[in-house]
Amino acid sequence: MTLRERYQKEIAPELQKELGVKNVMAVPKVSYVTLAVGLSQGLKDPKFLETAENVLTRITGQKPVKTKAKKSISNFKIRQGMVVGMRVTLRGPRMWHFLDKLLNVTFPRIRDFRGLTSKLVDATGNVTVGFKEFLPFPEIRPDEVERVHGLQVTVTTTAGNRKDGTVLLKRLGFPFKD
Repeated sequence: MTLRERYQKEIAPELQKELGVKNVMAVPKVSYVTLAVGLSQGLKDPKFLETAENVLTRITGQKPVKTKAKKSISNFKIRQGMVVGMRVTLRGPRMWHFLDKLLNVTFPRIRDFRGLTSKLVDATGNVTVGFKEFLPFPEIRPDEVERVHGLQVTVTTTAGNRKDGTVLLKRLGFPFKD
């Protein structure tokens, strides 16, 4: 049973009872997942930009959008219009497939992983997890990696508050340690 089917058949009805929601449509759910990479190193090295794009494409199956600087910042040697990051937004079946892979394959492959703290869930019920390296993802083979960079995964929910978001994410299988 996939994560999406489990959510629809088991998790949503349980959440409806637990949170005291009358309408099934008001039960918290995952809206979308965003993966982002900052390209601070890529400002000097154009090959880094290509590497980051390739990594995001392999992990998500989608081509990333290049985010550009809105204004110049002289201290960081950034000019308006320069590419300073990349991101991918996943929705629908790709989002559920990615979440399934994140929970069942990626988290267990992280070295010295003891779980996530519930402080990562923000006031509106979303969670953001930062990875120092992208090697735990199964699509990446460590022998063909030239440069390692960080990655940020944000899971956006319709929870509305921290308590409902934490309950939803725990039921989905996010490994919170407290």
